[in-house]
Amino acid sequence: MGEVTVHALQGVDFTIGEGEFVVILGPSGSGKSTILNIAGGIDVPTAGQVLYRGQDISGYNQKRLTNYRRNAVGFVFQFYNLMQNLTALENITLAAEMAAHPIDPRKLLAQIDMAERGGHFPSQLSGGQQQRVAIARAIAKNPDMLLCDEPTGALDVSTGIQVIHLLKDFNETYRKTVVIITHNSGIAEVADRVLIVKDGRIAGDRSNANPIAPEEVAW
Repeated sequence: MGEVTVHALQGVDFTIGEGEFVVILGPSGSGKSTILNIAGGIDVPTAGQVLYRGQDISGYNQKRLTNYRRNAVGFVFQFYNLMQNLTALENITLAAEMAAHPIDPRKLLAQIDMAERGGHFPSQLSGGQQQRVAIARAIAKNPDMLLCDEPTGALDVSTGIQVIHLLKDFNETYRKTVVIITHNSGIAEVADRVLIVKDGRIAGDRSNANPIAPEEVAW
């Protein structure tokens, strides 16, 4: 910012294991989204390493980063980002067609309890239904990890519970890594592990011996 250098992250160092369900918790501006974007290959760090199965993705060129995002990572955003001119099924299918080993889009529509709404466009769906489609779209690629940026931030409580259930089901059914960033401390209790971010640093790293069910979250 002109002559002022802002360090979004400082000395961040952590490891996430395969199949973990992790929540990155912290207030707005703490660096959560930057961590997620760097892990997902959207942003490139100015220093340090980002290791994925022993490979430093921070040194990848744009082509390799694109392949990494396409094959290894699924993204879920707060505001869905669905293609408005495609139906729910077509949104999911589009992602599946980019993957080497996709999951059947129609099977996913049934899993998110929207088998009857596959022909509907996003404008014909509620916010919660759009978020479920967005999650199914991310899962359709059968990624190694799902990175979720405030996935319940724009939803009411009951719909938020459904969304967290979907993410837990993906984690448990397919044994894939799920990372959620949120400022909601209640959601953190659902996770196997919680990373606490403050002022661009990891201020805490704790495991939950007995994660609670999504419906027990103090929303």
